[in-house]
Amino acid sequence: MSLRIRHTASPVNIFTVMTNLARQEKAHNLSQGLPDYDIAPELNELLREAVINGFNQYAPMQGLLELREHISDALNSRYNTRFCSPDTVTVTPGATYGIYTALAAIIEKGDEVIYLEPAFDCYLPAIEINGGIPVSVTLERFNNFDINWEKIQNAVSTKTKAILINTPHNPTGYVWTQHDWDQLAAIIDGKEIYVISDEVYDSIVFDGRQHIPGFLQEPFNNKVISIYSFGKAFHITGWKIGYCVASKAISEAFRSIHQYLTFSVNTPAQYALAKYLQIYDPEEAARMLQAKRDLLINGLHSSGLRQLTTSAGTYFQLYDYSEISNLNDVEFAQWLTVTHKVATIPLSAFYKTPQKDRIVRFCFAKKDEVIEKAAEILRHIS
Repeated sequence: MSLRIRHTASPVNIFTVMTNLARQEKAHNLSQGLPDYDIAPELNELLREAVINGFNQYAPMQGLLELREHISDALNSRYNTRFCSPDTVTVTPGATYGIYTALAAIIEKGDEVIYLEPAFDCYLPAIEINGGIPVSVTLERFNNFDINWEKIQNAVSTKTKAILINTPHNPTGYVWTQHDWDQLAAIIDGKEIYVISDEVYDSIVFDGRQHIPGFLQEPFNNKVISIYSFGKAFHITGWKIGYCVASKAISEAFRSIHQYLTFSVNTPAQYALAKYLQIYDPEEAARMLQAKRDLLINGLHSSGLRQLTTSAGTYFQLYDYSEISNLNDVEFAQWLTVTHKVATIPLSAFYKTPQKDRIVRFCFAKKDEVIEKAAEILRHIS
């Protein structure tokens, strides 16, 4: 008997491949977004406290009330709004789960979902497994990956049910402005089109910028679901915990699916995060990671790699290696890892359609000494 494998999911994605290769080669790992530094000691202690205090059974399906209250308070304070409440927040086992469940709640078989490439690799299979038809719009590679709004307008059809966006954007580091949101509002005005907004790097924006969340958009805040991850801001990717913010109606639809997929999320982690949200510095992650971004950029300034637009958010930076090698980006990433012991991610991993660009993505959520050693190696490659 043989098993039928869906065409939407490759057996092992490039992120796993490159991380495994980096470990095998003992390379400086600037590939997958896995922070290698310690988390806040308070989180360690609060997680221990949760277990000792008996927070070891199922949490409520929508999440611990205390956590949802503190998420709402933090977001309302940060963005000067009253939109958020425990009724509009649902705790999830990570953001990838949130994206999948949002699509399951919104689309039906045959509905079209517009998404922007380059795109994180979970988007496409999440659309297709839920019966949707993916419609890609490519960002303008030779114009700093700007959004071509005319292309998005032209991609909208009578079958369009949702538009999936990402800000701050992985892998380009672009952060949406209010102008971007206004352009999107004009496109979906009067149409039954929902917006799924992947905002997992909301706390990691640089150079005085501020993230603008989807739920703030009054023209369509009853048609948007914003998705977040504690893993990015607090460097706890292994905890696999995030949350979604949406109107009460969308939250109810989301929870109607959520209750049968996982029902509840890690209770001790929810307890720890609820307590930590009362004491953490919301600017700390951005300050630390901006310094690491600058450390990488300065370290590679005299290398043969050509820096593309400076990352405005996330913890990734793109580089063109065409002056160093004619290899395609997958081959180059493997060569760089094996021969020079620096691991990266090829940009083609973020496209459905094969690309000819020679671009790789470096992750700078790493210890300073790892960034410095990797940069020193890269400066001497020609």
